[in-house]
This record gives sequence, structure tokens and C-alpha cells, in this order.
Amino acid sequence: MRNKKLEGLATERSNPCVTISMITHQTHPENAPDLLTLEALLKEAKTRVLNEFAEEDVSDLLKNIAEIEEEIDVNYLNYSLNSLHIFLSNRTKEVSKSMFKLLENTVQVGDRFALKPLIKDFNQTEEYYILLISQAGAQLYHALNNTILGEISNDDFPFDQTLKDQKINKEHHYKDPQELTDPGRVENIILEYLNVIDKAMIKMHRETGLPCVLVCTEHNYSRLKKIADVPAIYLGYTAVDYNYTTLQALADAAWKVVDEVHEQRIADEIKEMREAVGHGLVFTDLSDIFRAAKEGKGDLLIVNEDFHQAVKMNGEWAFDLVNDSKQTGVIDDITNEIAWDVFSKNGRVVFTHQEEIKPLGDIALKVRY
Repeated sequence: MRNKKLEGLATERSNPCVTISMITHQTHPENAPDLLTLEALLKEAKTRVLNEFAEEDVSDLLKNIAEIEEEIDVNYLNYSLNSLHIFLSNRTKEVSKSMFKLLENTVQVGDRFALKPLIKDFNQTEEYYILLISQAGAQLYHALNNTILGEISNDDFPFDQTLKDQKINKEHHYKDPQELTDPGRVENIILEYLNVIDKAMIKMHRETGLPCVLVCTEHNYSRLKKIADVPAIYLGYTAVDYNYTTLQALADAAWKVVDEVHEQRIADEIKEMREAVGHGLVFTDLSDIFRAAKEGKGDLLIVNEDFHQAVKMNGEWAFDLVNDSKQTGVIDDITNEIAWDVFSKNGRVVFTHQEEIKPLGDIALKVRY
């Protein structure tokens, strides 16, 4: 769904397209001024549009700006995350919330939308499963970053160990109390229990491609990794406090595991970029990066989170750097164009603050050839 929205906005060419990116707050009293900030940004957008375009040519856009101001009220903003992104044109009105923080509020006006926020959101948002394993059974949750979207309910989950039709229920295994004194027998029962759960988890992974974080004891995590048919689907585990297993507690604990995996992935991609320098496959000049990205050569783009550069196009393939992004005919941030060209042509795009990228500058592109 997120990818379809991104593709739809990317393919639109309308003069003008307005992109508003705004810092929002999740708690009171910090979020009290958010509505006033939004009103000011919408007013700025309207002013810039009227200064640059004839009113009769942008009447539908002006209508969308007015409608957005009415639709986004204080109640909507109270359920915001860390930022809000609004995309407006004569025929488009889209709003996207994001958990990722901005340095400043911006209004960008051009012939296409500024998609960097959505590309960042797409690449830095992790969708996965949380599998809670206990002696009573197993519950599976669908998660997005540090938020649980819902519990999975199907033929396999939730998994109740006490159901009579399960092969590993206690009634079946423990008819003879003497079995409880045999450590080997008890271990086999636990492994069989985990094996059934693993097979159910593999089925889910094949359907969705989503990885999984386990919430269980360290011993059970080791057991499951040992007997798992596809160990790679398990990103890691977090120890569980069975006296404190609220959904938010599960989400926060699992997200720490996923976030560490995400940060390691970025570190690995930075290492890949630095190693590619010696093979002559890395561009760091902005003009070279722009051209290579448009030609579909981009394999891996890494950009400093804080970097942006306004330009004025000088033909289709060249541009001049400018300092005032609000000049008429100026692209507010050329990294939007570059990131989309790489992303849409099956390249990877990374926005990061990691120190290891600094020797390469604010932006670097590894090309395929």
C-alpha cells in the first residue's frame, strides 16, 4: 500500500505540486501549537502558489489547500507521530504521517512532489511479526516499527497448547506422571511443541515474506533456532516478563531488536560503499550522481539525513546550484529527484546519520557498472 502511494505521487507531473513537511508531537503540551503551525504552513503554500501562478490555473489546488485546513483538526493531529507530510496539486490531496523526525518545517513548490520523506519512511519502516511463546501457547502479532497493528488469528494462531487436537498437548504427553521426571522426555516434548510453532511460522513467512521477532526465554530461543527449518526468518529475541506483557511492552521490546538489525544493515551498506570506492564504482559529485541515477545505473545511494540542495535546471541533464530555494523555477531539493530515480529503478536508498559515511561526503552513489 505504501509503495503504491509512493509510485502514484512520483508519476504525477503538475505545475504546481505542493509538498508540506511538518514537525508534529505525540504528547501534550508539546503538540498544542501544532494546529497553528499547520495553518501557517498552508498559508505560506497558498501565498507562494498565488505569487507564481495565475489564480485561474490553480483553482483546484487552492480548493485542496482550503479543504486540508478543514479536514486536519486538533483531534487528527493528536494522533500524529513525529512528522506530517501533505501532497497537494490540482488533482491530488494526500496526507501521510511518519514516525521520523524532521529538522524543520518546509513548503516546497515545483512541477513534482518532494518524495524524500516517503522514500525515507518506506525504507526505514519495518514490518514484521512478534511471536510470543509461553507454556500456555503462542500468540502472533503483526507489527510496524514500535506499534502492534493487530493479532493474527487463523488456523495456526493463536496456538493453544491445551487443545485436545494438538499433538503436543499436556494431556497426551503427561498421562504418566513418571514422564515428568525424565529430562530427555521433557526436552523432546518442548522441542516438538516448538517445531509445530516453527512450521506454522514458516507458513506465515511464505505468505507475506515478513520476518519475526521472538518474545520468549533465552533457552527457548536457542532451542527454536536449533530446530527451525528456516532460521533466517527469526531476527532475534527479547526476554519476556510474564508478569508484564502489555501489547505496548511487547512492541517496544521487539522494536529494539528490529532497530538494531536495521542499523546493522545500514552499517553493512556503508561498508559496501566504501569498499566500492577502490573499484571505481562510487560517485560523490552531485552532477555525476544525478546523471547516473537518471540513466538507471544507481545500485546504492547513501545520503546524510541533513543534506539538501536547491538547484535550477539547465536543460534535462544539468543544473546550477542555488541558495534560495524559494526562487521561481527552483527545485527545492535535488536529492528528492535522485532518490526517486535510484529507488524506482530497483536501487537501494539509505538516509543516515552514521559517522562512517562522513569520509564520502553528504551523498554518494554506488553504480552497477
